[in-house]
Amino acid sequence: MELAHNAGQIRAAGLGLAAISYDSPAVLKNFAERQKIGFPLLSDEGSRVIREFGLLNAEAPKDSIAFGVPYPGIYILDARGVVTAKHFETDYKESASTGLILLRQFGIEPETPHESQRAKHLTLTTSSTAATLRTALKLELNIDIALDPRVHVYAPGVEGYIPISWSVNESPAWKPAEVVFPASKKLRLEAINETVPVFDGKFRLRRELVITDEKDVRPLLDSNGNLTISGSVKYQACDDRQCFLPSTVAVKWTLPFEGLDRTRVPSELQRKP
Repeated sequence: MELAHNAGQIRAAGLGLAAISYDSPAVLKNFAERQKIGFPLLSDEGSRVIREFGLLNAEAPKDSIAFGVPYPGIYILDARGVVTAKHFETDYKESASTGLILLRQFGIEPETPHESQRAKHLTLTTSSTAATLRTALKLELNIDIALDPRVHVYAPGVEGYIPISWSVNESPAWKPAEVVFPASKKLRLEAINETVPVFDGKFRLRRELVITDEKDVRPLLDSNGNLTISGSVKYQACDDRQCFLPSTVAVKWTLPFEGLDRTRVPSELQRKP
C-alpha cells in the first residue's frame, strides 16, 4: 500500500498520518492486519464526516453496498486541525501518489528507485514519486540531467535549432501529461549575433502520468510483476565552439504493480445493500 510505504518519511517530516473510510472498525481492523498497516484507520460508519466534507460519491446507487464511498483525496491539517491544503482530482478515478504530494507540498524527495545512465555530453537519472504502481494512480516521472562543463542544450521555443524533448511510448496502460520544463537561460551567440534559450548545468524534466485500468496493465507485466514505462529523450548538445550531432537516449521506469485487494472480509463483517 502506497501510504504505508511513505509512512516513515511522513513521520520523519514531523507529520501525522491517518485514513478515513465508511467501513466499520471490524472491517478496518481486518484490512489493517491483512495489509500490515501501521497507521490509524478511522471508521466513519454512515459517512457522516464524509458528507460534511462534501466528499460523498453520489454516483453509487443508494441501495448499493458502495453507497457512502468518498471521493479519494488527501487533506493536510495543521496542529490545530485547520485544513491548510487538499489534494483531490477532478476525475474520481485518479488519485495523486503520496510521494507526489510530499514533493509538491513539502519539497521532500520520496524514497523511490533511481537509475542513472551516461550519454553523449550528459548524464540522465530517472526517478518517480511512486515506489509501486496501482490502478488510477497519478505519479510524476522525473529525469534529472547533468550536462558536462561548458555544454548546453537548447530549450523549447528556440528557433532554427533542435530543442530538448521527451517522449513517452504510447500504451493503454498509462496516460502521460505534457512535459514540464524548468525556466531556461538566455545565451548570447556573438559569432552569429543571436540570443537563444538554453539549459546548462543541472536541471529536471517533470511529467505527470496516470496508470489506467488493471486489465490494460496486466498483459505488460514481466515475470516479477513489474511494469516498465519507456520513452526517449532527444537533444542536441553544444559547447562554446561547436554543436554536436543530435542524440536520442532511451529512458525507462520499471516499478512493481499492486493489483486491487480483492480479498473479502469474513461474511459476518461484509456490508449489506
